[in-house]
Amino acid sequence: MSTSNPSQTTSGGTPIIKIRNFDFAYGDAQALFDINMDINAKEVTAFIGPSGCGKSTFLRCFNRMNDLIDIARIKAGEIKISDINIYDKNVDAIELRKHVGMVFQKSNPFPKSIYDNIAYGLRIQGVKKKSELDEVVERCLRDAALWDEVKDRLSESALGMSGGQQQRLCIARALAVRPEILLMDEPCSALDPIATAKVEELIHELKKDYTIVIVTHSMQQAARVSDRTAFFYLGKLIEYGQTDQIFMNPRDPQTEAYISGRFG
Repeated sequence: MSTSNPSQTTSGGTPIIKIRNFDFAYGDAQALFDINMDINAKEVTAFIGPSGCGKSTFLRCFNRMNDLIDIARIKAGEIKISDINIYDKNVDAIELRKHVGMVFQKSNPFPKSIYDNIAYGLRIQGVKKKSELDEVVERCLRDAALWDEVKDRLSESALGMSGGQQQRLCIARALAVRPEILLMDEPCSALDPIATAKVEELIHELKKDYTIVIVTHSMQQAARVSDRTAFFYLGKLIEYGQTDQIFMNPRDPQTEAYISGRFG
């Protein structure tokens, strides 16, 4: 769908995130312009586009991480998750982030044991029972395809893990508080091809239970892991649709130019 269509909605799925007429700015510099789209539950949606096009800014709007930047502000529009406007004054951003987890570009494990990295969020919520913590730690490590690799060294520092293992640990940590949605901002950009393949395989497994939105610079990765792809350019959503359609038969000439490597 091109920008001439004001409502870039999905078909055949159940939307969990609905964005309408969304404008966002850093101070006087507008970063996102009139974005309209729906993101379906239990699918992988990829955001692609050249550096500086607004895709990471947009991703961070979904869990209000941009609230931490003094000059960041919404100029117009709304984002609804499960039909709740997440920028309503009655919505607690910290509570929102329990439902919308995030994995960053650079793996950032805490300087604690592998076990404590995952148990940390639960302990903050008041969970103290060891059997309950043990159960969640094992579940999350299994979900992140890490259990067999680390089950005998849970008390060792997470900082001793490989880069790929650290990133999967960060995914496991995000899953511990049972989010509905998992945001991933360039999760494989610092990983080698083997570790990247493991994370991509993990994404494929996780979408059975979670809605995943991933920002990636790699068009090949978007093509491999996502059900739908959104192409952004200069803060605007240019085209959004089924991944196969976006890559094989883009409808907007700007999308075609980017996919074919003529710019970006």
